[in-house]
Amino acid sequence: MVDRRPVVLDALLLGNLSPIDDRGTQSGIDKQPIEGSVQLGSTGFTGDHQGDLKRHGGVDKAVHHYPRDHYSTWADEIGPLPLLKRPGAFGENLSTHGLTESDVAVGDRFRLGGSLLEVSQGRQPCWKLNRRFDLPDMARRLQHTGRTGWYYRVIEDGLVSAGDRMHLVERRHPEWTIHRLWHFLYVDTLNREALAEIANLAILPSSWRDYAAKRLQTRKVEDWTRRLDGETPQVNG
Repeated sequence: MVDRRPVVLDALLLGNLSPIDDRGTQSGIDKQPIEGSVQLGSTGFTGDHQGDLKRHGGVDKAVHHYPRDHYSTWADEIGPLPLLKRPGAFGENLSTHGLTESDVAVGDRFRLGGSLLEVSQGRQPCWKLNRRFDLPDMARRLQHTGRTGWYYRVIEDGLVSAGDRMHLVERRHPEWTIHRLWHFLYVDTLNREALAEIANLAILPSSWRDYAAKRLQTRKVEDWTRRLDGETPQVNG
């Protein structure tokens, strides 16, 4: 058992599909707080939806966690937008105080209600955040700051409700925090030693290991434009 004080799940949030742009692209990013217990299974919470199942959801992105700790910093940087008045601004399922990307590592396991969660990867922000915040570079801001949040895979199904406590029960790769992983994917992007470690970090989804392996082979970083800016990149100024 890992000795760390548990944190309280301040809010559990689920989202229905709704248009995110003028093309009618469907998204479940507009998460709303839920009262009572909700069943959590291998691909997420009952009643939660994702519009693009190729890039969102699935067993390695079953649950999204975003620290409420970051909200005041965002308000200072982009203004006190109505979205930042309550949890769910970033499309998160879980909202807490007391856990950030520097505290959580890939492979960490948390007992939450009747479920057991395992940290699988950081979030790669996409252009839908630009539409949600009405800021053309919001996705880039998340990626640049490292305030991305992270995903879990579900090891044991169970009921979860707001007010449950998250207990850290196992750490297998404490050296690979979400913050450190972010640093080598988006800041020190061609660090060969770190990339080799990431490429061989079996707990990571294959797509993340493939990024590292390809960079080692090509000595180039993949193009993030389409993910961050969408089909038609917006230009500031």
